[in-house]
Amino acid sequence: MPSVMELAEMSKVDISGIDRSTLVDIKKIKIDTSLPIVKRMLRYLEQIKNPYCFLCGATPVKIRFNDSGKTLDDAIKDHYLGLKTFE
Repeated sequence: MPSVMELAEMSKVDISGIDRSTLVDIKKIKIDTSLPIVKRMLRYLEQIKNPYCFLCGATPVKIRFNDSGKTLDDAIKDHYLGLKTFE
């Protein structure tokens, strides 16, 4: 399990300069749903290597969080509502 300090460093990775061969494709991650949630999380972290930066197929993905308090669901709704106003 990565330490809090290691996770903080992982979150700072600049995806534009990363070597894609070092990233794990999330499509290859296998989760054993029969395990307790803590063990599932640990196995996920072991497999993904960096939970903030990975591949989805050939596409590099960088995940970050902000303190706005807005949920992903709210952000997606706002995005599509914003697009609708430009039609």
